[in-house]
Amino acid sequence: MAGKGVPGRIAAQNRKARHDYFIEDTFDAGIILTGSEVKSLREGRANINDSYAAERNGELFLFGAHISEYAPAKRANHEPLRIRKLLLHKRELAKLFDSVNRQGMTLIPLAVYFNDRGFAKVQLGLAKGKQKQDKRASIKEREWKRDKARVMRAKG
Repeated sequence: MAGKGVPGRIAAQNRKARHDYFIEDTFDAGIILTGSEVKSLREGRANINDSYAAERNGELFLFGAHISEYAPAKRANHEPLRIRKLLLHKRELAKLFDSVNRQGMTLIPLAVYFNDRGFAKVQLGLAKGKQKQDKRASIKEREWKRDKARVMRAKG
């Protein structure tokens, strides 16, 4: 059930990120959640397609991630689009902030998953945006690989 390089059970995935961006490197970060957010994630009720990670006061935060409210929580529920803090080591943070500031890269969440210990993690991709012609080239390459595999399968 795990995706590309994601250990554990996936709660949400950003499939369009690999189409829209060149992913240079990936990092796994912890995420600070409330109880109702964890319950909602375990049900798979999250959307990270329009989200991104950015620095604020030397810390890393996840913006735009939508985790639906958990109905049984009633008054103790969370705000679906709240800003969530991400947890990384200082060296990793310094490397990410340096890449984002100097090279004009972006931090895109690729997946939210639960590791084997049951903790929620976010797989972040250090990404550079694709131009329209780059997207066309990747589509052309993917179709060529598919056709090549079909021909090889037909030959035996």
